[in-house]
Amino acid sequence: MQVSKGKANLMLLLAAIIWGSGYVFSKMATNAHFQAGMINAIRGLIYAACAFIFFHKAVLKMNGVDIRIGLTAGFINFLGYQFQTWGLRFTTPSNNAFLTALYVVLIPFIVWLLFKKKPSSKSYVAIIVAIIGMMFLTNIVGHGFILHVGDLLTLISTFFYALQIVYFGMQATSTSPLSLSFMLGLTQGVLGLVWSLLFEHATYGSINWQAGLWPIIVLGLLSSFGAQTLQIVGQRFTDPTPAGLILMTESMFGSFFSVILGFEPLTLHLLIGGALIIVALLIMQLDFSRFRFSSE
Repeated sequence: MQVSKGKANLMLLLAAIIWGSGYVFSKMATNAHFQAGMINAIRGLIYAACAFIFFHKAVLKMNGVDIRIGLTAGFINFLGYQFQTWGLRFTTPSNNAFLTALYVVLIPFIVWLLFKKKPSSKSYVAIIVAIIGMMFLTNIVGHGFILHVGDLLTLISTFFYALQIVYFGMQATSTSPLSLSFMLGLTQGVLGLVWSLLFEHATYGSINWQAGLWPIIVLGLLSSFGAQTLQIVGQRFTDPTPAGLILMTESMFGSFFSVILGFEPLTLHLLIGGALIIVALLIMQLDFSRFRFSSE
């Protein structure tokens, strides 16, 4: 399998769009009193089942290296989601979204630390513009940033999200992306089920299964199997820093779908934030060496 960098980035953008629409379904599930572990368990097992159905030839050929890489990637992914969802219970949605998006700051430094690959100068500019965009998108600039207990948990999830993107782009390339997709779903589902049985069993009686189960099924099919498979394949053929910036547009698309479906009004700070994030993506994609002028 060979994909151009342009097509790989488009795959990541499509994944971000799908994840952005997933905020609506996640909200439906939590409103029905589903906890993070149970949501992870159901969508992860759906993910694994779909991956086995469509990619069973690759899955049945897995060796010990494939399993080890898949378990590592799945564990990192699970921790990121769990800490983010846990943190959301103790902080505001805007703080949660803003702090989660800070993984774009960590990615180039993790790559530099682990692989001695120094980021390009334009990476810093793009990251600064993207963070300012997130400040507008979450309206941090309007109502300020008040530190909550959940913010520390969210920052922990930010580290795992950054590590996940680096791992997918730099380490997980030695295994089949199709078998990795299966292992990611299986790990997410099993760990989510274990977490739920240990820490969430007291909440089972309050769950509205009729209202919350179908949104989780949609999340399993689209956000997990669909979008995460696109992420795994796309990241194989692009660099971690631009991948992080593209995937960060998930929050922008989340706001977009929220406006379209009537969950929130269209405001100036949403427009400014979205525009700045798009500018950050363009900075990463453009080759500025072509715009140099000769002094002769």
